[in-house]
Amino acid sequence: MTRGHWPNPPVTTDGPRESLGVVPLIPNSDARSYREGLLLLAITSVGWGINWPAMKVLVGELPPLIARGSSGLVSALLVGALAMWQGQRITLRRHSVVRLCAAAFFNVFAWIGFTTLSMKWLSVGQAALLVYTMPLWATLLAWPILGQRPSLWASAALILCGGGLWLLLGQGTVQFSPGQAAGIGFALAAAILFALGAVTLRPIAEMGPLSIVAWQLALGSLAMVVMGFAFETWITKTLSTKGCLLWVYMTAVPMGLCYLTWFSALRRLPPATASMATLLTPVIGVLSASLLLSEPISGREAIALLLTMGGVGLALFKKST
Repeated sequence: MTRGHWPNPPVTTDGPRESLGVVPLIPNSDARSYREGLLLLAITSVGWGINWPAMKVLVGELPPLIARGSSGLVSALLVGALAMWQGQRITLRRHSVVRLCAAAFFNVFAWIGFTTLSMKWLSVGQAALLVYTMPLWATLLAWPILGQRPSLWASAALILCGGGLWLLLGQGTVQFSPGQAAGIGFALAAAILFALGAVTLRPIAEMGPLSIVAWQLALGSLAMVVMGFAFETWITKTLSTKGCLLWVYMTAVPMGLCYLTWFSALRRLPPATASMATLLTPVIGVLSASLLLSEPISGREAIALLLTMGGVGLALFKKST
């Protein structure tokens, strides 16, 4: 993430383009290429959105960190193999190790791991709304860290996002039982730490985009697996057929195919268009959870989601114009 720039919204539990250290690519203005980019972006948003209910079901069969970490390790191998096939540099330079480890912590271990942990206690809608408040925290953190005072538009976006949080947390939608309080804490920690990384980390330009993603997935996922075996309760049992299929889906689609379609879309679309379109991810996640898991969406939760996504969209739109 370039210092002083507003972070693009993350994509479900997998982190955005700039915060992964990828230098923005020059968009192709050709009309056909633009349409192809929109199609690739739609595939990305749907794949990442459906991953929310998939994770919710999978954490009922596997410990969250082990489930997400093992999936991430396999995905890292697949992405790394593709990077080498494309001729991208895969070896690390010594001066990049610290930044890469920091990026892996913020963008994978904290963002993906904490988000998955939160879903042990929260519904998909509640978790998605809390996690996608990261631009609010990025704006607040950029003030003391970078000296960037919120503009009028950023302040309006903060008010919208804050209103969404107030509706969700301040009006009794979430009952503050010990478990749900932990879920809220993990979801907000994922958003705040991701925002902190977006504000403070510089892009890693010495390697190709897929190589950077592969290393971050590998380092962050390995940490999740180690922490999972150390602290999570592990019950040896055979995964159900549904659980196996969901694990394969999470490995192959959100953390495999969708990364490829995401980077391909970035070659064809302006960054602002790609950033705005990723706001579909939490909406698709909430709607698919309602359809597939029969999770109810109350009127208050729907308004909270609209306010939060409206605030994020307003901030991104004004920042890109």
